[in-house]
Amino acid sequence: MAGDRRGWRACLLSGAVFAVCMAGTTLPTPLYPLYQEKFGFSELTVTVVYAVYAFAVIGVLLLAGNASDTVGRRAVLLWGLGCAAASAVCFLSADGLEWLYAGRLLSGLSAGLFTGAATAYVMELAPPGGASRATFVATAANMGGLGCGPLLAGVLAQYADHPLYLPFVVHLLLVAGSAAVLLRLPETVGERQPLRAVRPRRPALPPQVRSVFGPAATASFVGFALFGVFTSVSPEFLAQSLDVDDHAVSGLVVALAFFSSTAGQLAVGKVGVGRSLPLGCAGLLTGLALLAGALRGDLMSLVVLSALVGGIGQGLAFRGALSAVAGVSPADRRAAVISTLFVVAYAGISVPVIGVGLLTGPIGLENAGLVFIACMAVLVSIAAAYLLRRPVPART
Repeated sequence: MAGDRRGWRACLLSGAVFAVCMAGTTLPTPLYPLYQEKFGFSELTVTVVYAVYAFAVIGVLLLAGNASDTVGRRAVLLWGLGCAAASAVCFLSADGLEWLYAGRLLSGLSAGLFTGAATAYVMELAPPGGASRATFVATAANMGGLGCGPLLAGVLAQYADHPLYLPFVVHLLLVAGSAAVLLRLPETVGERQPLRAVRPRRPALPPQVRSVFGPAATASFVGFALFGVFTSVSPEFLAQSLDVDDHAVSGLVVALAFFSSTAGQLAVGKVGVGRSLPLGCAGLLTGLALLAGALRGDLMSLVVLSALVGGIGQGLAFRGALSAVAGVSPADRRAAVISTLFVVAYAGISVPVIGVGLLTGPIGLENAGLVFIACMAVLVSIAAAYLLRRPVPART
C-alpha cells in the first residue's frame, strides 16, 4: 500500500514537471499581437514563427525519439528543461524577429525531448495495475500544460506590467523548481548506455502496432491541426473580426480547447479505448463545423463552443490513440513508438498552420480558415469511417 502511494506520488510529480515544460511552449500565444505591433510583421510570419516550434519538435523526435530508451528518462528530461529555460531567456532578450525564431526553436527542442520520454516516464512510475490512470496523468499533463501557458500569459499581459517579460520570468522560476523535483525522482530505465549509443532511427513501427497506428495517427493529426490553428491565429481573428483586444480573453479561449481535451481524456476511462477514437473523430468533426460557423458569422459564442467541443473530441481521440499505440508496443520500443505518433501529431500542428498563413494574404484569414476546415473534415471523416469498419480492440 505504501509502495502504491509512493508510486502515485512520483507519477503525479513527473506529470507536474511535464505540464510545466509544455506550458512554456504555448506561453507566447496571446502575446503574438503585441509582438506584431512591436516588430511589425504579418500574419504569415506569425504562423511561420509558430511552425518553427513544430518543426523543431519533429526533428528531435526523428533524430532522438529513442534517446530516453538508451540514456534514461531523467537525463533527457533535464536536457528538455534546459532548452525550456534557454527559450525563456530568448523571449526576455527579444529586440527583433530573430529572437522569436530562436525562442520557438528552443521551445520545440524542449517539447521534442519531453514528449515521448515524459509520457513513458509518467506511465512507468505508476504502481502495477495503474496503466490506465497513468496514461491519463501523462496526456492530461501534456494538454493541461499546453492550456495553462496561454492562460497564464494572457492574464499577466492584461493585468500586470511588462507583458512581454513577466510571463517568461515566471516560467523560468517554474522550470528551476521542476529541475529540483526531477532530480529527486527515480530513474525507470534499468540498463542505461552512454550518449554515444544514441542513433537516429527512421520512423518504424513493430508489426503488432501497425494496424492500430494508422487511424490513431490520422485522428491525432487532425486534433493537433485544430489546436495549431487555435494557438497561432485565433488571437488575431478575435482582434480583427470580433474586436476582442483583451489578452486574458484570447488566452482563455485557447486554454479552453486544451482543458476540454483533458476532460475528453478523462471520459476515455468510461467509454473505453475502442469507442473513444470514433467518438473523438465525431467531436473533432463537430468542432470543425462550429469553427466554420464562427468564421462565417463572426460569432464569439461559436468560437467558444468550437474550442469546447473540438477539445473534447481531440482529448477522446488523442488518449484513445496513445493508449492503443502504447498498449501494443514492446516495452523496449515504447518511447520510440510514442515519439513516432507525436511526429504525425506535430506535423498536424505545423503543415496546415503554414497553409493557413500562406492563404491569408490572397483570400483573407476567414476564407483561409474555411479551406483548412474543409481539408481537416475530409481527413477526420476518412479516419472515422475506417474505425467504424475496423474498431480498435478494447483490450488495448
